[in-house]
Amino acid sequence: MPDQLKFVDLFAGGGGLSEGFIQEGYEPVAHVEADVAACNTLRTRLAYHWFVAAGRRDLYEDYLTGGIDRDKMYAEVPQRVVRSVINDEIQPDTLARIYCEIDSLLEGRKLDLLLGGPPCQAYSIVGRSRDPDGMVEDKRNYLYECYASFLDKYRPKRFVFENVMGLLSARDSNGRLYFDAMRQRFSDLGYETAFSTLNAKDYGVLQNRKRVILVGHCGDAATMNPEPERWTPRVTVSEIFQDLPPLSAGEGDITPCRRLACESRWQVKAGVGSPLPATWHQARPHTARDLEIYRIAVTEWNERQSRLRYGDLPRRLKTHSNETAFVDRFKVVAADLPFAHTVVAHICKDGHYYIHPDIDQNRSITPREAARLQTFPDDYYFEGVRKRPSRTHAFRQIGNAVPVLLSRGIASRIRHNWDG
Repeated sequence: MPDQLKFVDLFAGGGGLSEGFIQEGYEPVAHVEADVAACNTLRTRLAYHWFVAAGRRDLYEDYLTGGIDRDKMYAEVPQRVVRSVINDEIQPDTLARIYCEIDSLLEGRKLDLLLGGPPCQAYSIVGRSRDPDGMVEDKRNYLYECYASFLDKYRPKRFVFENVMGLLSARDSNGRLYFDAMRQRFSDLGYETAFSTLNAKDYGVLQNRKRVILVGHCGDAATMNPEPERWTPRVTVSEIFQDLPPLSAGEGDITPCRRLACESRWQVKAGVGSPLPATWHQARPHTARDLEIYRIAVTEWNERQSRLRYGDLPRRLKTHSNETAFVDRFKVVAADLPFAHTVVAHICKDGHYYIHPDIDQNRSITPREAARLQTFPDDYYFEGVRKRPSRTHAFRQIGNAVPVLLSRGIASRIRHNWDG
C-alpha cells in the first residue's frame, strides 16, 4: 500500500470530508469547489497543513492573530498548494478545463481515490417537499454523471460518494431511483459499490446526523465495508462548549480568543483541541423579542425537557399567524445530552434552531460552537469572499460540511481495507 494515498475532492465545500482524510495521512492533489469563500477556506487550511509539516506553524498563528494578511501567508507556501484549490463549477462544459488543472497537479502520478458528494438540495426530502416539481427536473440530480466522468478519466482504485438520506428515495420523472441509476452507471465503468447509512453520533460526533456513504472499488468488492469503528464519547454537549468564554448576544469576534480551561479528553481524542487560540467565537446580535423567546425556550427545555411550540408563545411574541407550519422553529441545543440535533446550512440565516443552552448567555450558538459540533479543529479558520470574512459564510460552510471525525473514521476504514 502506498504511504500516502492521493485523492481529489469534488464539490469540496469548506473541507470537512477532506480534512478527515488528510488527518489520516492521505495526500490531497486537488479540491474542486464553486463557492469562492469555501475555496479561500480550503487554501488557508492547506496552508496550515503545509506550515505544520514544515515546522513553521508560527506563521499560521501570525495570520490568525493579525500579524500578516492572507496574501502574505499564501506567499509563504509553495504555489502548487494554493493552486490545488480549483474554483470552478462542476458541470459538463467545465470538465475539460478542470481535467487540465488536475493533470498539471498530478504531474503524471496515479490518482488513488476520488471523494465528494454533489449538492444535496435536489435529493433532500425537505428540498423536494418545498419544490412544486419535487426537484424532479433539477439539473443537480444528474451531477453524479460528472462524478462518473472523473472516475472514467482517472480510474482511481476507490471512491467515496457522500450524500443525504433523501438520496435513497429520490426518483426521476420515470419513477426510477437516482441511487439505482448512479450505482448502475458506476458499475458500467467497472466499479463495484457498497453503501451504509451512518449516523455521526455513533462515531464520536456529538450530533445526530445521518448520511449515506457509498464506496466504490475498481474490481473485487470483497473488502468494501465503509463503516468506521464505533465510538460513543462519554461527554455532553455543554461540556464541549464550557472552555469557551461566555458571551451575550452580539459579543465576541472572529479574531482569536483564549480558552478558559484545559482541553477535555473528548477534544484531544476527537482532534478538536489545538495549541492555537480558537477563532470565530462571535455571537449574533438578536432582537429583544427573540431574546425573550430564547429565554422561554431554554427554560422549557431545562425544567421540563420539552421543546417550545410556536403556538404556545404569548401572542405579543408571535410574528405570523400560521401556527401549523414550523411549530418547532425555536430549538435549544440540548446541554445534557450526548448529542445535538443536526447542524445544517440554514444556520447561516438565523440562530432560532440553535439556541445556546446556557440561559445566562441567552443567544444562539457561535460559528466556533457549531464547528465543534461538526468536529472541526479549533485551529480551522473559515474564510469569506473578502479579506474580512462574514459570519454568514462561516455558518454556511460549517452547516454544509461532513463532520470531520466521521470522515476520519471512513478514511481509516478504507486505509485498513486497502489492497492496492
